Amino acid sequence: MSVFVPQPDLQTFFTDFLPEWVISDMIKDIRVATVIFNSLAGQTDHNLNKMVLWTSMAKKEGADIVCFPEMNVTGYVLDNEIKTTAEPVPGPATEKLLHISATHDIVILAGMAEKDAKGRIFATHLVVKPDGISNAYRKLHIAPPERSVLSPGGRVLLFHTHGVKFGIQLCYDAHFPELSTFMALKGAELLFIPHASPRGTPEEKYASWTRHLPARAYDNSMFVVACNQTGDNGKGFSFPGIAVMFDPSGNEIRKNISGQEGIMIADLKAKDLTKVRNHQMRFFLPNRRPELLKNIPDTISRNEVKGEG
Repeated sequence: MSVFVPQPDLQTFFTDFLPEWVISDMIKDIRVATVIFNSLAGQTDHNLNKMVLWTSMAKKEGADIVCFPEMNVTGYVLDNEIKTTAEPVPGPATEKLLHISATHDIVILAGMAEKDAKGRIFATHLVVKPDGISNAYRKLHIAPPERSVLSPGGRVLLFHTHGVKFGIQLCYDAHFPELSTFMALKGAELLFIPHASPRGTPEEKYASWTRHLPARAYDNSMFVVACNQTGDNGKGFSFPGIAVMFDPSGNEIRKNISGQEGIMIADLKAKDLTKVRNHQMRFFLPNRRPELLKNIPDTISRNEVKGEG
């Protein structure tokens, strides 16, 4: 039986910065696995069956969490076909994910196209624990090419497992630095950024990611773990498969830019987080001046996007 916890009300993080922030240190090291995954669009059962192999491999390597790319369960498409492949949460796919998580006793972060009761489609990432689904993150920032089919989520969520508090952002979300800062102020120590980012070579995608992902780690003193789909998805999209991890100083821990399916595993050390957050010159968040930001103007938008409500 799945357990789905209702999401809290939207925090207006763009204009209402917290007068007080919450910082908590990781209580222990955590071993994280991230998967570069070839997801076939519209072939949910096939994708779920492949996830069993990678999840088993992650568990054998001692990982506490295994993170899959954005929309890896249902596949990534931007046409009307997504309406037939999208599923409710909870639903058939989530039940299978719960079984995989329970069988291997590991936390799974998995992406899918979610359809809600109003028929809206969200790019959703699930946090699946052996004892149930703790919640689901809906992508907040929808890239312009996605707006004809995807609706934006409206809630900023954090999750907790194995002594670490973490956030999730999906692909385009990572280009909005205030979101990462908000998550850090709420206590996030680790940020997962699963992608379904097509086009280019692995080397080109790596060059693109290393322009902004290390900054999310460095500015907010948090670990960042990112992965992408890879290969042809059978519906017109081809993805350069890469994965990267950064420490709270913005230094690269590991990378895989092979363009091939694979798993990357690393130990995220609690001492690395503590070292930065105990340094008066390297931990920037306590020195913010939120009173200067209370009257930030709304961003000018070329396109109106109706959100979750």
